[in-house]
Amino acid sequence: MSLLVSREDGVAVLTLNRPEVHNAFDDALIAALTAAYGEAGADPAVKAIVLRANGPSFCAGADLNWMRRMAAYSRDENLADAGALGELMRTIDTCPKPTLARVHGSAFAGAIGLIACSDIAVAVPEALFAVTEVRIGLIPAVISPYLVRAMGARQARRYFLTAERFSAETALALGLVHEVVPAEELDGAIARHLKALSAGSPAAQAATKDLVAAVDRPLSAEVIVDTAARIADQRASADGREGLTAFLEKRKPQWGQA
Repeated sequence: MSLLVSREDGVAVLTLNRPEVHNAFDDALIAALTAAYGEAGADPAVKAIVLRANGPSFCAGADLNWMRRMAAYSRDENLADAGALGELMRTIDTCPKPTLARVHGSAFAGAIGLIACSDIAVAVPEALFAVTEVRIGLIPAVISPYLVRAMGARQARRYFLTAERFSAETALALGLVHEVVPAEELDGAIARHLKALSAGSPAAQAATKDLVAAVDRPLSAEVIVDTAARIADQRASADGREGLTAFLEKRKPQWGQA
């Protein structure tokens, strides 16, 4: 199964389980994650939710086969597809339970959205991050509201435009992750945060998350719809199609051949 769901002492553990493709997500995994977060968030027996991954990577972003399919999508198909990813991000972001991301290995493109939507993110020093969309003619539209909120608009401009890789220490400085610990201490750090969370009232924690969203001027339905439309348009654009085709054909896109 691409997503493993287990319960441990009131904690829902969601494990990305596609190590053969570095846990890259497709429409099926997006749907599974959305359902899992929704169910755990509504379950009174669940006190917190931890997202983790099997294999050497946290998540490499979009799955190649999924990208091959979307390269031929119409705008309406792209809109529905992007809307599903937007719903996953919204579901994580608005989950009433505390959410944690246990990050090891690489986290690229949409994977960073999963981290930015989580309440607490802990990474190992070896973790690498990148917002890679512009290199294949796309834009990080659906995840952008969460990344801009986490990193700030000024830093987002740099990393969205250059698509450069950055380290866990840089992610910490940017505010994308809250803590960086050695690999052998990663589970201990997650356990420490879970213990601290267990001392709080679940109802008060849900109300606190709602409070933070209210005072931070939460994302509107219009913004979610707008970002889905933007990526649908970009995917269907000349550069979007050329970038995806070049990526799948393992060649440089036209703009990168000089």
